[in-house]
Amino acid sequence: MATDTRLKEQLPDLTERIVATYSEVGTINHLGHTKLPSYEAVIEVCRDLQEIIYPGYGRRQNLHLANVAYHVGDLIDGLHDKLTLQFARSFRHEYEGHADEQPDLDDKDFEARAQQKAIEFLHRLPDLRVVLADDVQAAYDGDPAAKSLDEIIFCYPGVEAVTIYRLAHELYRLGVPFIPRMMSEWAHSKTGIDIHPGAMIGRSIFIDHGTGVVIGETCEIGDRVKLYQGVTLGALSFPKDEHGRVIRGHKRHPTIEGDVIVYANATILGGATVIGHHSIVGSSVWLTRSVAPYTLVSMEKPSLRYKETDSPGPSELEGNYQI
Repeated sequence: MATDTRLKEQLPDLTERIVATYSEVGTINHLGHTKLPSYEAVIEVCRDLQEIIYPGYGRRQNLHLANVAYHVGDLIDGLHDKLTLQFARSFRHEYEGHADEQPDLDDKDFEARAQQKAIEFLHRLPDLRVVLADDVQAAYDGDPAAKSLDEIIFCYPGVEAVTIYRLAHELYRLGVPFIPRMMSEWAHSKTGIDIHPGAMIGRSIFIDHGTGVVIGETCEIGDRVKLYQGVTLGALSFPKDEHGRVIRGHKRHPTIEGDVIVYANATILGGATVIGHHSIVGSSVWLTRSVAPYTLVSMEKPSLRYKETDSPGPSELEGNYQI
């Protein structure tokens, strides 16, 4: 460790300069307000929910029908309290931005609303397990390299990303602020798959490999769709008002109908773009207009050059290669 104490004498002044920016640039600090949702608590909630959705695969093993009810009951009880607290914080923060519209709300109102939403969400878990079982089966059916459903649940990032998406989507539908995005961004950081919780995704989706997949907020995806790595389902443009500000709430992202396959690194953009059912979109395709059902969209075959060499070294090969 460095021992020059004279250099450390600069730190108080540096601290003062940094703190001064908290007043000058107030848009990126949250001081003097009520508590925000805890990112660590939301991650813990995600892990508890995964434990309920896929019992026996996570932190607690050696589960069987005689003891699983106790384990799940304990998790549900804890989730009730964790969700209520985090939901209340998110509702309170949302209210602070619109306090003039509801001036008489107090902490009890936020707590009661949060508890009601937590109960509604937990009631949706049985149906979500049925939907996610179809997603796991779709991954197994769609990948000949998979040896078992256990391997799918343990190892496939697409399944983990879709699991968190489906949980976050239910919170999005319930109108819970902040937390759905916190959940989806945690899954994004783990899997490399970015699914906005507002997207509408049908049954039996399979995201194969997955890294770099982006699914925007207003996407609509039908049943039995398969996406490969690097696929972007994005916005073509952002409409703006007379002041140049982005107009929110419009459909900006494409619709992918049922039984469509989109291969690696394809980009499909625009809220009016519809990919008809049973279509195939090939690798690296760029689409900004709709295609009819049963359509194959592909790039023209690239022109490749082949040149025989007499065992050149790496530098010679690099010299002959042109982009």
